Amino acid sequence: MSDTDRVSGWYVFAAILLGIAGVLNIIWGIGAIGDSKFFVNDAKFVVSNLHTWGWVTLILGVIQLGAAVSLLAGHVFGRVIGILASALVAIDALMSINVVPFWSLCVFALAVIVIYELAKSREPAV
Repeated sequence: MSDTDRVSGWYVFAAILLGIAGVLNIIWGIGAIGDSKFFVNDAKFVVSNLHTWGWVTLILGVIQLGAAVSLLAGHVFGRVIGILASALVAIDALMSINVVPFWSLCVFALAVIVIYELAKSREPAV
């Protein structure tokens, strides 16, 4: 069975969610790097500051987009990188929960859904 035979509706669903999360993380990363006004000025971050969080979020967003493209192409690489990137994004979201709580919980939930869809076993093709 080749990689392209494994593409199912759930793979496409997970790839689209991964792509959406990647684009949103890129937007939020650029916003954090550029000191956008929608971030709280005096917020305390767990590890570092707003710029570091922005760069981490931007890099993870790019990795998520790459994994989404690979998933849509039907490669196993996309599944592995998608799980890894989503796990890191979930951690990143929880570490920034005191800055943007609702947004962080939404991103965390999206990452968990992607991890679940990519990690569950695939049904054989009919």
